[in-house]
Amino acid sequence: MNQRQLYKTIENIASKKYESIEELLIHVVDQIVLSKDFHFSGGRIWKLKSNNKSYNIIYQTGDIEKITDNYTIKIDDYPIFAQVGKFKTLTAEESNKYLRKKGILKYSLTGVGTKVRNKEFYLYEYLLAFNSDERNGHNVNYQLSIIGSAVTSVLRRTKAEEKTKRLERDLSQAREIQESILPEHEYKFGNYEMYGVSLPEQVVGGDFFDYIESSEEMDRVSVVIGDAASKGMSAAIQALYVSGAIRMGMSFQIKIASLLRKINNLVNRTFPYDRFVTLFFADFLNNSNGLCVFANAGHNNPVFYNSSENKTELLPVTGPAIGLSPNQTYQVENINMKKGDVLLLYTDGISEAMNSDYDQYTEIRLAETLVKYKDLSAKEICASVLQDVLEFSKNPAYSDDKTLVVIKRIN
Repeated sequence: MNQRQLYKTIENIASKKYESIEELLIHVVDQIVLSKDFHFSGGRIWKLKSNNKSYNIIYQTGDIEKITDNYTIKIDDYPIFAQVGKFKTLTAEESNKYLRKKGILKYSLTGVGTKVRNKEFYLYEYLLAFNSDERNGHNVNYQLSIIGSAVTSVLRRTKAEEKTKRLERDLSQAREIQESILPEHEYKFGNYEMYGVSLPEQVVGGDFFDYIESSEEMDRVSVVIGDAASKGMSAAIQALYVSGAIRMGMSFQIKIASLLRKINNLVNRTFPYDRFVTLFFADFLNNSNGLCVFANAGHNNPVFYNSSENKTELLPVTGPAIGLSPNQTYQVENINMKKGDVLLLYTDGISEAMNSDYDQYTEIRLAETLVKYKDLSAKEICASVLQDVLEFSKNPAYSDDKTLVVIKRIN
């Protein structure tokens, strides 16, 4: 399960109707412990007490010896709480003697809900803790960060919905601002033609794309596509922030990996609760070998059509989503685009578009549709693919922002 699929799975679980926040968290913890994807033998929910000096356990489940009800740990006696406030998710060896006697030797912990200032550090309103063992892979912290982000997003969105009416008068203006920063659909660069379109599901959305010219290198252009994980106004604000940060960073001629690392830290500090962005960034050079250097920060896998071999492949993810936790690293990969090759960038509103039967459009169908229209211009490919997606999802069970960018080498 990729990063965005995991986020949506937990978000769907958490978005159901519950009597209280605790009931929601209990349901999420139960599902994670039962899941074969994680191999957790037990899970617990810790709640920050009103005096902000301790956490007490409010729920526990799984194949573990029961901890005393309402068991409390003082924050000053457990430095790991401050670390979670800083890093959100971590895995550690259990140091509490009582908990070790209960069979908890190693655990993974992620913060959920509002962050509260306590002396020199922050504390999360709730902590979700899970027993870890050697079966838990090295990606468990990424997965738990996404789970925590999804649950927190639902909690915050529920509160935000109460304020919706007061924001309605601002939506029209926000839509105008968002449209003003999106580039023109069509862009031509050297041997390439590019065409992109973005359709928000609501008045404003979290999808964005951009073509960025280098002020120093006239034979280079960058293409970026992103998707903020939250919805509506909050997603639009984050999308505006990230797209602006990318343009500013590009003006300093920063390499892709360094640029994404810096933006990741900015987003993590600026949107500390539940927000993150998936992002695909590519540099195209106007040279004979068609070099394209890219990094994929947790985004949907772009579809690359190789005309000489008449086949498609999905470009890999090379790093975590932007903003999940600080000081992440990003790798770069590359492809060479020859005449007739096509690169299709998209957000999950395309590949995960649903019909009334809850069937998804899927990456497989997206690749097949690209091959079907590969001989058309970039603009025609974009229009044809989008039309196929829209026809598939005429009466959707669920809908999301939809963004497509097609890059085709024509010479």
